Amino acid sequence: MLSKKQILNSIATVARELGRAPSRAEFISRSGISLHFVLQSFPSWSRAIRAAGLNPYTLNARVADRTLLEDWGKVVRKNRAILRIRARLPRHVYRRQGKYSPHTLANRFGGWSSVPRAFCSFADGKRQWADVWALLQARVAHAPAAKGALSRLDECSSSFTPKPLQHAPLKGRATYGNPTNFLGLRYEPLNEQGVVLLFGMLANHLGYRIEAVQKGFPDCEAIRQVAPDRWQRVNIEFEFEFESKNFRDHGHPLTGCDVIVCWRHNWPDCPKHIDVVELSKVIKSLTNAAD
Repeated sequence: MLSKKQILNSIATVARELGRAPSRAEFISRSGISLHFVLQSFPSWSRAIRAAGLNPYTLNARVADRTLLEDWGKVVRKNRAILRIRARLPRHVYRRQGKYSPHTLANRFGGWSSVPRAFCSFADGKRQWADVWALLQARVAHAPAAKGALSRLDECSSSFTPKPLQHAPLKGRATYGNPTNFLGLRYEPLNEQGVVLLFGMLANHLGYRIEAVQKGFPDCEAIRQVAPDRWQRVNIEFEFEFESKNFRDHGHPLTGCDVIVCWRHNWPDCPKHIDVVELSKVIKSLTNAAD
């Protein structure tokens, strides 16, 4: 973990290079420090900027959905030849030609592959976008629904928390976690495989690079960023049934593991030398930061 002082010093260094307060994306790319580490010490990016004695960069304010989709549509129009060959606009093309980060659009509309569907819903019936709308229609028929284009029923079911045992479970049917639409993951994990998958999706955000995944203790070897331009090797254990106390209940040794990755942290007596990555809180912090 980086200290508050290290994060503030890094913000000040990047600000001197730019001549102003950096945006989130500028800070991450120039410092090599992930947003996750910042949000461990500060409730938001704006609060971190103010703690460094700076005024937040105004262009970092939330951009309207309409503005994002119109900019994406302009890039699609310019690259219609690519769309005739490929299933969707490549990220790197939009990164070079668009005004905003592809990551911003992916977070806003439920994944990069869902942006075309969100655009079609937005542009339907608008004459100025008829050419782009027609180009995309055939290509979004089988794409996953965009976050901003969910039906009313889907929106209701996503926010609905059933009471315990409200409905008796059906025998022989698969069981899922609570609905979520985070980076294409439809449901919260219910087992160790789900935790492993989600950590793989978030490793870059968390400042980790995975070296190996294996059977037996520990489950994973990785390197993680401990300071700008500095990395260390760590051993990671993914917890079955997604709760950190299972590390204790399974009788794992307290040596040989540096990090527990779990969905929910419920082991208050966890040894201080073991870091715990609680994925439910990571998702919440990244979602709030994107809003």
